[in-house]
Amino acid sequence: MNLPAMPDRSPALRQGAGDVLPDVRTVGLPRITAGFDEVERLDRVTHLNVHGSMPTLTEGELLDLSELMGLRGRGGAGFPFYKKLKAVGEAARRRGSPTAVVVNGCEGEPACRKDAVILRRAPHLMLDGALMCAEILGARELVISVTRDSNEQSVRDALAERGLGTKRGRQLRARIVRMPERFVSGESSGIISAANGGLPLPPGKKVSASESGIGGMPTLFSNTETFTQLAVGARMGAIRFGSAGAPGEPGTAMLTVSGSVPRQTVVETPTGVPMSYILQMCGGNPGQGVLVGGYHGNWIDPNIASMVTIARESLEAHKATLGAGALLPLDPGLCPLGESLRVAQWLAAETAGQCGPCRLGLPRMAGLLQDVLNGGGQAALEQLRQTAVAVKGRGVCKHPDGSMRFVMSTINAFTDDLAAHVLGGGCGRPTVGVLPLLKSEPSPLLGGPAGGGAPAAASNKRLVVDWTLCKGHGLCAGVLPEIVRLDRDGYPDIAGTPVPPHLDAAAQRAVARCPALALRMEEGGRR
Repeated sequence: MNLPAMPDRSPALRQGAGDVLPDVRTVGLPRITAGFDEVERLDRVTHLNVHGSMPTLTEGELLDLSELMGLRGRGGAGFPFYKKLKAVGEAARRRGSPTAVVVNGCEGEPACRKDAVILRRAPHLMLDGALMCAEILGARELVISVTRDSNEQSVRDALAERGLGTKRGRQLRARIVRMPERFVSGESSGIISAANGGLPLPPGKKVSASESGIGGMPTLFSNTETFTQLAVGARMGAIRFGSAGAPGEPGTAMLTVSGSVPRQTVVETPTGVPMSYILQMCGGNPGQGVLVGGYHGNWIDPNIASMVTIARESLEAHKATLGAGALLPLDPGLCPLGESLRVAQWLAAETAGQCGPCRLGLPRMAGLLQDVLNGGGQAALEQLRQTAVAVKGRGVCKHPDGSMRFVMSTINAFTDDLAAHVLGGGCGRPTVGVLPLLKSEPSPLLGGPAGGGAPAAASNKRLVVDWTLCKGHGLCAGVLPEIVRLDRDGYPDIAGTPVPPHLDAAAQRAVARCPALALRMEEGGRR
């Protein structure tokens, strides 16, 4: 396939220390990224000059358009957009209720930056799609959820450029909801809870937003790129929109490529383009495998990565999904289990702390993966598999399931390396932290870590047992079950996972309550 790769479309763009946007590139003609080679951010006037004005559509026309576009949610779940839109309209008419529209602009995963690029460089495209839906549905509220200061400021400026806000008397009130930069912040029910004045946490109630969301109103909830693609499709029409892309999945996709590449890069590409082409374009190759879909995704081996295309059907044939559009190749010279362990530890620290599978299961899973790497043998591997099974399907939100999927994909994809660690002295390759992470810091909203800025490993604090003093009282496991478990003889079996910031106080209590003074917390890599 001979596709022209456009030059880097990213002027130097810095909007806050540690918050630099990735490079942006396109395959073929730009759609969402049109104008990026001319300006850093498309204000309202520039946006109209580049894209033109929006057409006026009826609800039926919009439903037909989104179905013909094959538009699915671009935040990870991939649910057909027209079905969401139809469900909200039907619920509103059945109840005689106004509606609301929510744009999910939260990207708590450092491997995903496409939405940040849209929010900061083309915010009016997102607003075009969201406002069109709001007008057709008769929405009373438009809510846009964001995390970082720079994203919030760009959206705030865009609302001001359109004269939108929260003043009384407006038919549509538009507001921004700021979420902590956490992995779980993108979960729909957590955003709706925060918008309704509650905690920015998944409440655990399985209520569809299309039935009851913002203020109890039927609510259309979708991702930044989804509304942006809708705005592009409305201008082009379904036939022109489908002139690029794979059969049955027309249009373009926004991807974030990181891992073993020179720089993190966001790419707009037609669907159906070979994955190997995208990786090569970003200075990488399939290496020893590619993590597809981000940190709730799956590893695919290099042979498959060289065959598949950026299309749902192609990826699903190999038990992978594009998710939120993240691709992370891994260099053959690195330890895949060690690199994945860092991610598993970070995912454990990103728990909202509301349910057992998240609070207990994820740290235990990360600890057992570290046990496997440290030569714990077949017993540690079997415990890891059992813990993963126990976590599945029991969480308040999808974070435990996604984290479990990532860990199990790791041990299933890298069997030779696994055998080297389980049966021998390890694979002999280094762990350098090539998979991007965010530093975890205490969050006043969640009582746990919130995203910082620069990539960093999880907390460097670890619990250590002095075996010359330990008497096996077991109090530490009762105070800190997230990290400490007891072996068959009743002695603490420290999982080895770093102590995440939100468990720091509990770890200190466990140390203080040890009657034999055998437990202590150490900084750094000492064990």
